[in-house]
Amino acid sequence: MSRNVAIHKVVASAATAVLLATLFPGSGLAQSPAAATAPAAVALNKFGLPDFGDLVESVGPAVVNISVASESQRPSAEMLSPDDPFYDFLRRFGVPFPGGPGQGERGPRISRGIGSGFIISDDGYVLTNAHVVSEGKVEVTVRLIDKREFKAEVIGTDARTDIALLKIDAKGLPTVKTADADRTRVGEWVVAMGSPFGFDNTVTAGIISAKARRLQSENYVPFIQTDVAINPGNSGGPLFNLEGEVIGINSQIYSRSGGFMGISFAIPIDVALNIKNQLIEFGRVQRGKLGITIQTVDRDLAQTFGLAEPTGALVARVEPDSAADKAGLKAGDVVLGVDGVKVGESADLPRIIGDKRPDTAVKLEIWRDGARQIIDARLDEMPSGSTALASGPGRGDAADTLGLTGRSLTPDEASRFGVPGGVLVEGATGPAAQFGIQPGDLILAINNQRISNAAEFRTLVERSGKRFALLVQRGDSRIFVPIRIE
Repeated sequence: MSRNVAIHKVVASAATAVLLATLFPGSGLAQSPAAATAPAAVALNKFGLPDFGDLVESVGPAVVNISVASESQRPSAEMLSPDDPFYDFLRRFGVPFPGGPGQGERGPRISRGIGSGFIISDDGYVLTNAHVVSEGKVEVTVRLIDKREFKAEVIGTDARTDIALLKIDAKGLPTVKTADADRTRVGEWVVAMGSPFGFDNTVTAGIISAKARRLQSENYVPFIQTDVAINPGNSGGPLFNLEGEVIGINSQIYSRSGGFMGISFAIPIDVALNIKNQLIEFGRVQRGKLGITIQTVDRDLAQTFGLAEPTGALVARVEPDSAADKAGLKAGDVVLGVDGVKVGESADLPRIIGDKRPDTAVKLEIWRDGARQIIDARLDEMPSGSTALASGPGRGDAADTLGLTGRSLTPDEASRFGVPGGVLVEGATGPAAQFGIQPGDLILAINNQRISNAAEFRTLVERSGKRFALLVQRGDSRIFVPIRIE
């Protein structure tokens, strides 16, 4: 799993109740509040703690292991050139090496990965994470708990939410039930199943630590944070409530070591089901787009604009000829709500707009010149493939501290700008803004190495250390922008 996720500590209240009941028999203290309201799907053991055995037996057959073989071109850096002094030495002694005789000098490289998933319908639809199956040309194999294996077709992926839909050729399969993730509560017990490090059908348990958690590199997912133990290979596996219903898909971890550190993030199941339905119906995911760059409204800005509290999304820039431009939005407006749904913070707005279909008419509640106004807008369509390039604190590497968000150019945009490819900057903070990168810039190269998409951008940034130069096209001119990350 290239993106990571958690368990940690178990609440001690039930154990305390057992101790009190032992010390004071007959007092009624043996039944803790948690025990009294435990869902029927999970039994209690003799200590009054949840016993997940029945739940696991019930849902386990619908949880699958996913193995992926991906094919990519072998980088030239891995090849030993015939001009290298070691080339002839290794050849003479018959030592195999990349680029040597019989070693497929420029052939493809096969890499293998593992992940998890679950069967969502008995005719073979399987949900998992996009990052499990979306790198290069892939061959995906789904293995059930009864050891049956099926070659899977990737129906579609959505990078923004990290959801992928697979299809296997089988009927009458065991399936999971789903629940409304919004009705879950912080502190509620949850159970994860998956294949960490390839260990199939591994079960871990914990609690929901927080809801609607925003990650700086993700604009479209209100993550469920848990302390359930998640490790590489768990990606795409289900997160169950105590009724045995899926409430989320395990997707990421916060980690400084690459392994579990007690903080996991799951994609709410309603987000995943929306993606699944669109992929089946349209073959792609459609999202609405306003065409604005936004920033957070802090307390100082709220006071400056005359707002009673720091809420909403401040419009920093309006794209020409966009839905926002046609509706009359201006830089300096604060979007407070969409169709009656409150925009509590700036991160809410992309998700609310993105959940709506293109060409949908919406009513925007805005704050302008010290008063509330209602503006009508009709949404454009968000280009596919937009992704976070390098935004905010994350793993601590150069890409995660650069402070850029953007997306790959579409073929039509590349043709219009007269470039073979590149990355369109949608937002700049931190070092990127400090050294002059602006929304609307096109990034064409890093250290004179051309880039064609966002994935190449991130890879090259992470390889470049703390200092590098970006070739930027701004309007009709091109400039090199030196970047230094402290």
